[in-house]
Amino acid sequence: MTGMTGMTGLLAPAWAGTGVEVLVDDRALIAAMLRTEVALAEAQAELGVIPEAAAAAIRVAALPAGLDLAAGVRATANPVVAFVAALTAAVDPGAAEYVHRGSTSQDILDTALMLLCRAAFERIERDLLATAESLAGHVRAHRDTPLAGRTLTQHAVPLTFGLKAATWLHLVLDAVERVRRVSLPVSLGGAAGTLAAYQEYGTAEAALRLPDLVARKLGLAPQVLPWHGIRTPIADVAAALLVTTGALGKIAADVLVLSRTEIGEVTEERAPGRGVSSAMPQKRNPVFATLVATAARQLPPLAVVLFQSMAVEDERSSGGWHAEWQPLREALRTTAGAAANAACLAESLRVSPEAMAANLRLTRGAIVAERVNAVLAPSLGKAAAKRLLAAATAEAERTGRDLAAVLDVELPPAVLDPAGYTGLSGPLADRALARHDVVKECR
Repeated sequence: MTGMTGMTGLLAPAWAGTGVEVLVDDRALIAAMLRTEVALAEAQAELGVIPEAAAAAIRVAALPAGLDLAAGVRATANPVVAFVAALTAAVDPGAAEYVHRGSTSQDILDTALMLLCRAAFERIERDLLATAESLAGHVRAHRDTPLAGRTLTQHAVPLTFGLKAATWLHLVLDAVERVRRVSLPVSLGGAAGTLAAYQEYGTAEAALRLPDLVARKLGLAPQVLPWHGIRTPIADVAAALLVTTGALGKIAADVLVLSRTEIGEVTEERAPGRGVSSAMPQKRNPVFATLVATAARQLPPLAVVLFQSMAVEDERSSGGWHAEWQPLREALRTTAGAAANAACLAESLRVSPEAMAANLRLTRGAIVAERVNAVLAPSLGKAAAKRLLAAATAEAERTGRDLAAVLDVELPPAVLDPAGYTGLSGPLADRALARHDVVKECR
C-alpha cells in the first residue's frame, strides 16, 4: 500500500479519522519542546540571566523542520538530549551556549507534555460541550416521552427518554467540569529539583522567579515546587481522562442496548458507508457508540500505568517517569477521539417514541405493578397486595393476557397507563437542563 507513512490509526478506531492524533504526535511534541526552550530563554533574558540577542537567536532557530530524534531516544533513554543537541546546532554559534541553560531533560519534557495535555483538553472540552448541546436537545424534545426503565437487564418501571438523556447529559457535564479543573503546571527544577544551576547562572531571586515567568509565557499554571518526583499533575490528567471516557462509555453502552434490533428505541442516523458489514448487506451497525465504548475500555489500563508511576524513587526516577510518556499520549488521543465520536453520536441519534411505546406493552401491564401495589396496599395491606400482584403478573405472563384482565380488582384505566407513572422524570430532566445552561456559560 503506497502513500501511507507513520501511524494512521489502522488498528486504533477509537481515535482514527478524528484528527486528534496531530495534537500529541511527535511533531507536536517537538513543537512543544521548542516552545518551552524559547520561553525559558526569553524569561532568562528578561531576568538578565542571558543576553536578549541570545534569546532572539534561539527563537529564530526554534523550527521543528529537520529534527529527527528517534536515534537519540534509545541512546539516552529520553528524547530531550538529542533535541537539545539539534537545537544547539541550529542556533547561531554566538548564542549556542545559552540554549537550555541551567535546565535538565525532565524540565523540558514535562513542560512540553503539559502543553500537549492543554491542547488535547481544549479539544476534548469543545467536543464534550457539543455532545452536551445535542443531548440537551434530546432532553427538551423528549422530556415527557415514556419508555421502559430497565434494571438488571429487565423492565422495571417507566421513565421518560428525557430523563434517560438527562442522565447522559449530567455525566458529560461532570466530565467537562473535571477537564476544566485540572491544573497543568510548568515544570522547572534542574537536575535534582533544587533550581541550583538556574541560580548558578543568575541569582537566587531570578531562579525563584523563573518558573512563574515561563509559566506565564506558555499559559501554564505556576508550580509550587519542582515536581520531578511529585507526579500528581500526571495523575490528575489521568483521572480526568478516565472520568471522561467512563461517562461517555455509559452513554455508548445504553445506546448499544437500545439500538438492538429487537428493541429499536434509538438508532444512529444512517449515512452512506457508515456501519456497513463486509458480509451482511442488511446490517447497519452502531458505529459511533462502538467507537466510544472501545475508548472506555482502553482507558483504565492506561490510567493505571500513570497512577503507578506516582510511586517512584529518588528526586528523579529511572523507569517510572519514562513509563508515563506513551500511555499518556495514548490516553490523550483516545479520550479526544472518544469526545469527538460522542459528539457525532449525540448529534446523529434518532429516537423512536413508537418503539418505546411498543416495548412498554411487552409485559402486558406488569411494568406498572409497583404503582398498582401502592394503590391496593391501603385496602388489602402491603404484603397481601404484593402477593396478589406477584400471582397476577405470573399468570399474565403464562397466559399472554393483560394484567388488567387477570386482576380481580376494579382499577381506573389511568392506574395501568405507563405514561402516567413516570414519577418526577420531567422535573428531574429540567434540573439537568438548568445545570447545562450554567456549565455552558462558564467557558
